Amino acid sequence: MKFVGAHVSIAGGVQNALLNAKRINANAFALFTRNQRRWEAKPYTEKNIAFFKKNLKDFGFDEKYILPHASYLINLCSPKKDTLEKSRKSFIEELNRVKQLGLKYLNVHPGAHLNKLSLKESISLMAESINLALDSIGDITIVLEITAGEGTVVGYRFEHLAGIIEQVKDKKRIGVCLDTCHMFAAGYDIRDEDSYEKTMAEFDSTVGFSYLKGMHLNDSKHPLGSRKDRHESIGKGFIGLDAFKFIMKDPRTDNIPLILETPNTSLWSKEIELLRSFV
Repeated sequence: MKFVGAHVSIAGGVQNALLNAKRINANAFALFTRNQRRWEAKPYTEKNIAFFKKNLKDFGFDEKYILPHASYLINLCSPKKDTLEKSRKSFIEELNRVKQLGLKYLNVHPGAHLNKLSLKESISLMAESINLALDSIGDITIVLEITAGEGTVVGYRFEHLAGIIEQVKDKKRIGVCLDTCHMFAAGYDIRDEDSYEKTMAEFDSTVGFSYLKGMHLNDSKHPLGSRKDRHESIGKGFIGLDAFKFIMKDPRTDNIPLILETPNTSLWSKEIELLRSFV
């Protein structure tokens, strides 16, 4: 079965994410656990947590298909000691928020080396940060999102993700999120059936489908290999509709959250309906 939704707002309280997901007829969704533009955040109140869990039950959502997203400020391989320490502290706080809500995953972008570290050093530092985070809290699985490769970010090649995973001690609590725009921008073609199968075969041989915990479904404003992270509405960018048909028909993407991060939120319910029509 396919579980499709979008990255919805938590404005007015984290419990409102479920209301926003219900409005677009989603059966999966993503959310920020707090304001993603600030380092500090107020703790959840007991009321926030109780309402979230009540809405989760009342609306029939399953926590397996909810993919919380960590703040974009976090850089778990920063070469700057103060930023690294702040990032690790903030990331552990977010893991605790996820646990408070009774959820299972926290999605995070691999960080940036800022031309101060080698790729190998960055991958090792990222893995070290993940091991520290996993040691600090039980149950939650950390999900690494493939990046578009802008600037000095790591994680835009399957080999980078595999390198991080290789150094994570608890392999049962690490996974991957494939973002279609990011993959495409990084040079992985999925526009026709042969290209899609080739890319997915490469992912399987390099990382492994056992680590796939979710996908972000976005078209791209820029062409293949652009290394630019600019999302577009489904079928309106350089990727085109066929790739999303392949994904929706692929049994390997069953029973994981498939999350829209497309720019026009007014189209989300129609995009969800369109994606489901491909099954």
